[in-house]
Amino acid sequence: MNTALPQAAATTLADPDTPFAVVDVHKALRNIERLGRRADRLGVTLRPHVKTAKSLDIAALMHDDAPCPVTVSTLAEAEAFADGGYTDITYAVGIDAHKLPRVIALLRRGVTLRVLLDSREQAAFVADAAREAGLAVPAQIEIDCDGHRGGLNADAPELVDIGRILHEAGCLDGVLTHAGESYFAYTPEDQLLAAKNERDTAVAAAERLHAAGLPVSTVSVGSTPTAHAAEDLTGVTELRAGNYVFFDLVMAGLGVCRVEDLALSVVVTVIGHRPEHGWIVTDGGWMAMSRDRGTTVQAQDQGYGLVLDLAGNPIPNLVMSAASQEHGTLTARDGADLPDLPVGTRLRILPNHACATAAQHRGYHVIDSTQPTEPAPAVQANWERITGW
Repeated sequence: MNTALPQAAATTLADPDTPFAVVDVHKALRNIERLGRRADRLGVTLRPHVKTAKSLDIAALMHDDAPCPVTVSTLAEAEAFADGGYTDITYAVGIDAHKLPRVIALLRRGVTLRVLLDSREQAAFVADAAREAGLAVPAQIEIDCDGHRGGLNADAPELVDIGRILHEAGCLDGVLTHAGESYFAYTPEDQLLAAKNERDTAVAAAERLHAAGLPVSTVSVGSTPTAHAAEDLTGVTELRAGNYVFFDLVMAGLGVCRVEDLALSVVVTVIGHRPEHGWIVTDGGWMAMSRDRGTTVQAQDQGYGLVLDLAGNPIPNLVMSAASQEHGTLTARDGADLPDLPVGTRLRILPNHACATAAQHRGYHVIDSTQPTEPAPAVQANWERITGW
């Protein structure tokens, strides 16, 4: 389903109904350029994960308005980006047989859509489907580099068997890994070690396949923390990351970015006060922010988000500490006085997890923080976004 933001004239962030999502295009571009330069220096292709923004407009910022290689997390995303002219797509979630007709439909459209798997069973049904369709279904074998989620160990006995099943059907594309535990690497040294382990594990798996006489075109690694920490990607062909476009409080808590780099926020309105509890109440609950509480395991728990004024200036010691479906509760930290924020005051909340928060909204109002913010930040454009994913 294609939906756009309401077309009522919105000239500043003081105009649209709240809650709504805001993207600072200046910060997003700065984040995109930062990782782009790093990928160039490391000599690898950058394959952004578009699940974060789910936006063709934002994806266009990543490669000078031209379609680039992308990663997706649903087939709906793959179809939407194919409709937008993207023809080099990796579907980075383990494949199931019932999804293969949609994969084959995209392949018949001329889209190179890679699928992911980690078992003989999956390899067999991908190979069978490819033979029946009379075309290759490019497949990558998922490698587990840190015990975080799916995948095979690089030394798993079945790795070569899986590779051979795929190769005999013309489907073996390569290997892919994701350092999911890097989101709990709290120092630069730990993040560098996670990046090295991610690379070493993927390369070791690729070398085992090579040693068995099997071709490996792609060696794919990446997470936002390791993408920004890696110093040597010898043997790797591509780097994946997605959160880096917006960043969020989890990434700031890891030191991967600064709070000032966060490009996504949610505008809410003060709708009440409970002075007996020390609460300010807003109209932005977890339906606006998501229920992600990823900073709870970090040194500084940021609640459901940090509070800014409408111009983007942090309000000291004020945090969104609780949420129900449509209500947000703001409280002061460390015994600080609660600021005087009358009913009707608009605020911006920085999210814990940009991917989860973005998924709660149908689109973004776009601002540019290099432009004047009085009387309120000007809306640069209303960007359409695909929804229903």
